Parts: sequence; structure tokens; C-alpha cells
Amino acid sequence: MGLAEEARRLARLLAGSRYAVAFTGAGVSTESGIPDFRGPQGLWRRVDPEVFSIEYFMEDPLGVWRLFAELFAGFRGARPNPAHHALARMEELGVVKTVITQNIDGLHQAAGSRRVIELHGSLRWARCTRCGHRVPLEEALREVEEGRLPRCPRCGGVLKPDAVFFGEPLPDDALREAYREAGRADLVLVVGSSLTVYPAALIPEYAARRGARLAIINLEPTSLDSLAVFVSRRRAGEILPAAARELEAMMGAR
Repeated sequence: MGLAEEARRLARLLAGSRYAVAFTGAGVSTESGIPDFRGPQGLWRRVDPEVFSIEYFMEDPLGVWRLFAELFAGFRGARPNPAHHALARMEELGVVKTVITQNIDGLHQAAGSRRVIELHGSLRWARCTRCGHRVPLEEALREVEEGRLPRCPRCGGVLKPDAVFFGEPLPDDALREAYREAGRADLVLVVGSSLTVYPAALIPEYAARRGARLAIINLEPTSLDSLAVFVSRRRAGEILPAAARELEAMMGAR
């Protein structure tokens, strides 16, 4: 099936939905030049992922901060790609109600998506391990660059990147909100996720078990392909903009 036909099929599914929710993973961000974590060129091929466990962080916070600043430098200059912009346009059209993301780069918001649930935290912030106060990540990184451990301006506690480390639970508020949105959805658009990282990967399955249809865009097979009514192996930045244009035509949008 060609791109145009796939895009029309996806647009028809979206246009016919009552409450569509997008669930996104690293495959969206890689098209902005951000490496994934588990792929052949992923970050975990370069460093032991256990370094980014909460236990390791509490033992050597400044060492982890220094490694974090080195490994995640590429994230700082990343820009939204056509897939991010297409999802933002689908929200603007009133079709996609929420983006639930496993990504921590903030590119959905940068592209214009307003309703974003970040399951694994955010690289825009550093959070105090004692009181929970957040400060912009760039402020914390300046401290690291000057050889100092970033500390909370309110209580003096140690700051850590506001991304979920190994051994930490997902944020309760984000997880509850994601399940609430998945429970309302009649269509879940899975984009760029292998659906192998838990517990986040349970959310599309939860929606499907409650009667939602699944549309999956991922370069590799996923465990939920057999439940999906639509599966595409195309790049997100290829098919989503085409589907957004089809939606605009169907809805007479300008």
C-alpha cells in the first residue's frame, strides 16, 4: 500500500473517532536527531544504564550529573520534526485530544501540542530530591559546568534531572492522568514506540481492552500489532504529516 492510501486510511480512522489519544515513544524523537536508549546506536550501548539508577545517583550525584550533561548534550539543540508538528496540528483540528509520551525532550510542547502527559519526566527541569521543588534544567547544568553539585534554592537538597531514573516509579499524577485519558479514548494512535518499556507500555493495551481501536506506526513489529486496526511501518515524519493534510481536507480546514 502506498503512502497516500495509508495516510487516507489513518485520516479516516482519526476523523471517525470520538476521542483520539496519541501515545508516543523514542521513534518520534529519533527523527529530530535524538538517539534512542535501546537501539543499535542507543545511549545504553555507550554507558551502563545502571549508572542512571536512583541508587547510583544518591551515592555519587555529581558524577552522575557530569555524565548526564555529557550524554544529553545533544538533546539541548534538538528541534521538533514533521511528526511532532503533525500531532500538534491534529490537536489544533480537535481530533487528537491528548499526547501521552514516553519521551523526555519536550519536543511535543515545542511543536505546539498543549495537552501532553509526560510519563518519564522532562529534561526541561531539575527536581529537588528532598522537597520536590523544580528549577530549569539549564540552571542546574550551569552549576555542574562550574564543578558544583546543583542544590535546591529552597531547602538546599540535592537536585536531580526531572527524568525517571531506574528504580524510581513513574510520577503518580502523570500515570493516573494517562490511564484516565486511555480509558476515555476510542482510538489510540501509537507512534514510534516498541511497547517494551513498562509500565508505560501497558497504557495502549489497557485502552484496547476497554474497547478502543489501535493504530500503530512503528518501524518494527510490536506486541500489540495483532490487536490493531491499522499498522504502518513508515517513519512517523512521513505518514503523520500526510495524514494531517488528509484530515484538513476532510474537515475543510484551512
